[in-house]
Amino acid sequence: MEDGGEVEIEVYEDLRNYSADVISRACFGSSYLRGEEIFFKLRVLQKALAKHNLLAEITGSRLIPNKSNREIWKLEREVHSLVLELVKEGKGLEEKNLLQAILESAKEEFSSLDKAESFIVDNCKSIYFAGHETTHLAWRSRCLLLLALHPYWQDLARAEVTQLCGTLTPDAHSLQKMKILTMVIQETLRLYPPGPIISRESLGDMELGKLRIPKGLGIYIPVPTLHRDPDIWGPDALIFKPDRFAHGVTSACTLPQAYLPFGVGARKCLGQQFAMLELTIVLSLILSRFSFSVSQTYCHSPVYNLMLEPEFGIKLIVRKVC
Repeated sequence: MEDGGEVEIEVYEDLRNYSADVISRACFGSSYLRGEEIFFKLRVLQKALAKHNLLAEITGSRLIPNKSNREIWKLEREVHSLVLELVKEGKGLEEKNLLQAILESAKEEFSSLDKAESFIVDNCKSIYFAGHETTHLAWRSRCLLLLALHPYWQDLARAEVTQLCGTLTPDAHSLQKMKILTMVIQETLRLYPPGPIISRESLGDMELGKLRIPKGLGIYIPVPTLHRDPDIWGPDALIFKPDRFAHGVTSACTLPQAYLPFGVGARKCLGQQFAMLELTIVLSLILSRFSFSVSQTYCHSPVYNLMLEPEFGIKLIVRKVC
């Protein structure tokens, strides 16, 4: 692209592929080409699982051997087999990555081969999903979209990146100082949390106000409802306003515990720190090289596929920064 030129780009799928490559290389020492089939199967599995609404989960309909459930079970077996192949390939490698740490942990924790295999596969699937889907879906593409819709904040973020990095690649020191970019990311996660629903199980009998919650009760938390509640965030709760996070989450709202982009407790998103670091680096590199606005062909249509996704992708008009 020449200086001053522009082009329309559908950024959603490109960013998905990039995210898959990063998580494959960083955690498993393999390229996206090797993990492509795993990602494809996980993607199909994700869409199949999304068809089961909350009522279906509560009634246990996933146990019925109907066509939909047989498809899900088949995909789960295929993913299990593919991940085990990846694990076997990685056993002989000398490089230290997350896969090696999982293998060593499995050896220490389990004497049964079946239990060890299940532990390894479940952890690898979680890492693929947390590091790939959450980083890509909610953050990079949504951040770019919101910055395209709000050129004032795009210019502020670009000026910050230029001041801290100049023409150099951002390092650990400069990344820690990117306050405006961090606020933009936090506000993006508030408006578009990657996981719209958090499920938990009550570990004991308790009372919450006038509500009695018995042990073993399934609890579903609608995160977007909390993140857009005017009683918590003020009358501008539906407005993109990154400076509400200027002094951190505790000052951004009346109830900081209601900010749950990564979940909460011991089962919060395991890829939180990795994803935040990756996103800050990617956005700073894009902002330093390009400006962007929303294409007239973009159609805003979020859909639920276990996570909130743009049904028709995200199309931006991209221009090279002179």
